[in-house]
Amino acid sequence: MFSLQQKVVYPGHGVAQISRIFEKRFGTDKAVFCELKFLKKDMTVMVPMDRAHEVGIRPLSSTDTILLMLETFSVPARKIDQQELTASNWNRRNKEYQNKLRTGSLKDISEIYRDLKNISRYKELSFGEKNLLIKTEALLVEEISAAEQLQENEAIERLRSFFLPALQRS
Repeated sequence: MFSLQQKVVYPGHGVAQISRIFEKRFGTDKAVFCELKFLKKDMTVMVPMDRAHEVGIRPLSSTDTILLMLETFSVPARKIDQQELTASNWNRRNKEYQNKLRTGSLKDISEIYRDLKNISRYKELSFGEKNLLIKTEALLVEEISAAEQLQENEAIERLRSFFLPALQRS
């Protein structure tokens, strides 16, 4: 399953490293826990190993998976009609985005990022949209940085460089 010192992704929070695996007793029951220390936050969580997948913890993406995700940004974005940009549609989209964030899936997070970058071409993003764009970019950058062993600024540049050609073509 997971091993000591392995880097994993915790949905909505980013990359963490398994700093400890230990057993804890609860009366006659016992459970194995992993302690996760986040790389970019002063935060530690303990998760029962048998519920790790249920929580959404997953291994760090491979460089091949990250490259595939980045290449999806080079495909021209679909056109957005003005109706999709209304506040009521933002509420609906935000609900979908929050559900996607909870999955912790690299694909889902990159889709949110792509959608918001695309919307920003048509209108100024609202406060909520800007915050979500910042959060998704931070999550993507953190995973790219950890998986490809890049500095944060190099990971940001890598992410944005794949997205820019798509904006210029559409």
